[in-house]
Amino acid sequence: QVQLVESGGGLVQPGGSLRLSCAASGFPFSTYWMYWLRQAPGKELEWVGNINGHGSGAYYADSVKGRFTISKDIAKNMLYLQMNGLEVEDTAVYYCSIDEQGRERGQGTQVTVSS
Repeated sequence: QVQLVESGGGLVQPGGSLRLSCAASGFPFSTYWMYWLRQAPGKELEWVGNINGHGSGAYYADSVKGRFTISKDIAKNMLYLQMNGLEVEDTAVYYCSIDEQGRERGQGTQVTVSS
């Protein structure tokens, strides 16, 4: 079955960087679009961005465009989210998912941006 395990979260100061990773298994990774979602305290799940099956095209929410980069390592079945220029508003639990609604997602990794 689908298994997604996120890692790489933590506490970072505003302006800092983090790279999140998602280990995927149980499905043909190279043929699936993959999604990063996040949920801030008291808010609904939010789409951050997604990438196509072979990793050749990625799309981003306006709030993160130019700061975040999604990539895939097909050989390793790994999905990444490079986050630069982090802002306090980026504080959330981040999830990788195989669908935009987050019905099939990992357990999440906490990202806290604070001085």
